[in-house]
Amino acid sequence: MKARRLLAVLERQPLGYEVVRQSGSHRRMQSPDHPPLIFAFHNGATIPAGLVRKILSSRTLDLMRGEPRKLL
Repeated sequence: MKARRLLAVLERQPLGYEVVRQSGSHRRMQSPDHPPLIFAFHNGATIPAGLVRKILSSRTLDLMRGEPRKLL
């Protein structure tokens, strides 16, 4: 998955993340309902599937089982 697409997934509902601060390629993102995260955005980079799973895992974002797959 490209970084741009993952950023779009994080920003749309039900996650609702928004960039609150940026330092170089690192974006600090916050959501009213989920824990904050830091996203290293490299426009042309492909993010490995395992890392996408880890970012969207139910433990990280407090999502119910099966919900992360629906976001994609």
